[in-house]
Amino acid sequence: MPTRRQEKVARVIREVVSDAIANHLSDPRITGFVSVTRVDVTPDLRSADVYLSILAPDDTAKELTFTAITHARTRIQSFLAEALESKFCPVLRFQQDEQFRKTLEVMKLIDQVASERQKKDTDPQE
Repeated sequence: MPTRRQEKVARVIREVVSDAIANHLSDPRITGFVSVTRVDVTPDLRSADVYLSILAPDDTAKELTFTAITHARTRIQSFLAEALESKFCPVLRFQQDEQFRKTLEVMKLIDQVASERQKKDTDPQE
């Protein structure tokens, strides 16, 4: 269970990374919508895993966006160092969060089953 300090640092990281991606990175490879879904900070506050959900037109654009953000890690960390009131700035490790995509797939499957069931219920052959 994370400590209050870990939660506070995670909240600041989430805000700073979101702002940096939306307002300070002008890389043309960044397309679509990027959101920070969660941040896991180590107990010693020296590193943090930042999970990104990337909604892009296709998988290639998604990979290019992730690569661009990963390459801008040091710049994003400099923004973070300014925002944190701490002796150390956590090293950021970016991860792609596939949970949103998986949720959408499950919702599509549920919709398909519901429409098939509705067709079956309205089918006069039975």
